[in-house]
This record gives sequence, C-alpha cells and structure tokens, in this order.
Amino acid sequence: MKLLLFLILLILCWPVALLALVLYPFIWLILLPFRLLGIVVGGVFELIGALFTLPARMIRAI
Repeated sequence: MKLLLFLILLILCWPVALLALVLYPFIWLILLPFRLLGIVVGGVFELIGALFTLPARMIRAI
C-alpha cells in the first residue's frame, strides 16, 4: 500500500516524492526514541496491572 501511494506521489509531484524518499530515514531515526519510550511505558503499565491483580489471582487459585 505504501509503495502504491509513493508511486502515485511520484507521478503527480516527483520532487516531493524524492524529498520524502531522502528524508524518511532521518524522520525514522528521530522518532525511534519515542517508539522505544512507548514500549517501555506500556510494559510498566502491564507490570503495575499485574501487581494489582496478583492478590485476586492468588485468592482465586486457592
């Protein structure tokens, strides 16, 4: 799908398509720390949720 959109952009406005092709790796590198931060925050929320539900799971297991 992304390739099809890129080809349409290349046909309609090739300078913008070439600029997007050159800038995409730099934008990916800039956004990488935010992606990693999102993974870490999601893991912390999962851990907190598991800690809160642990007593209920232990009581249910008895």
